[in-house]
Amino acid sequence: MTPIEKVDAADLLEIARLLQPHIRRTPLIPTPGGGSLKLESQQPTGSFKVRGFFAAAHLVERERVARGLLTVSAGNAALACAYVARALRVPCRVVMFDTAPALKVNGVRELGAEVVLMPRDRLLEWIAARAWEHDPEVFIHPFANEAVIKGHSSIVVEIIADLPDVERVLVPVGGGGLICGIALGFAALKPDVQVIGVQSDGYPLWQQAFAANGQPSLTPRTIADGTSAPFDPVMFERLGALVHGWVVVPEPTLRKTIARLASEVKVVAEGAGALGYAAMLEGRSTPRTVAILSGGNIDPSLLAELLTE
Repeated sequence: MTPIEKVDAADLLEIARLLQPHIRRTPLIPTPGGGSLKLESQQPTGSFKVRGFFAAAHLVERERVARGLLTVSAGNAALACAYVARALRVPCRVVMFDTAPALKVNGVRELGAEVVLMPRDRLLEWIAARAWEHDPEVFIHPFANEAVIKGHSSIVVEIIADLPDVERVLVPVGGGGLICGIALGFAALKPDVQVIGVQSDGYPLWQQAFAANGQPSLTPRTIADGTSAPFDPVMFERLGALVHGWVVVPEPTLRKTIARLASEVKVVAEGAGALGYAAMLEGRSTPRTVAILSGGNIDPSLLAELLTE
């Protein structure tokens, strides 16, 4: 088992206080069929990732941060890293899949960061070799970093303030940092809440990993590019300890859910961001269920396609 340091209530409130000047307190809105959506898509970079990256950067010595920040990402972590680096006025470099949506790649560049695009196989080799250890910048892992995970736990403080009797939270899962942070937060403040992970059947990485008790061989075939992170044995142990259950959403359902969010809820979501609501529409909802809408950075042409299907 690879443990993660737990947070207590005082720690969690301090993390939330630390992040308050840098992030938005995102709204919790009701959905037409019951339950609520936590709109992390309204963060400055369009996803929850800024919480973790600000928390991680804050804990690094200033002289080290001055050398710049570095991360690897399918898109949203890259945007968060670039945003934080710009706020701190330090350089930033991000390594991204060469299949990352143009919207996210361009957004990273507009924030002033250098983008390094790699084919998926080569990028996975770069990660496996821990190539960042030879680079001068401070590397912030997009999901397997304790400070990043604890930064994400600040979401829990806001959810409980807005819905004190929350019973269940549906969380999109890629690398696992978001759901680990949320699970740690509820363990500290309201341990009876069920934390459920959601993935598409186009890349059901963690469900297959737990079924096989190890790394599955999968290639992402989903519009939820934000969940396309590779298997990480550290996160496998953590997810096994912290997550209460899993839901797999059919890819056609996910596609329809993005259109329904836009037309019925008046909210724009990317593929990963819509997974929790898709699970909610599949019947896993009560009035005290919250779906985390983790991001809204969808390519406009894909959104147009989904709206006309």
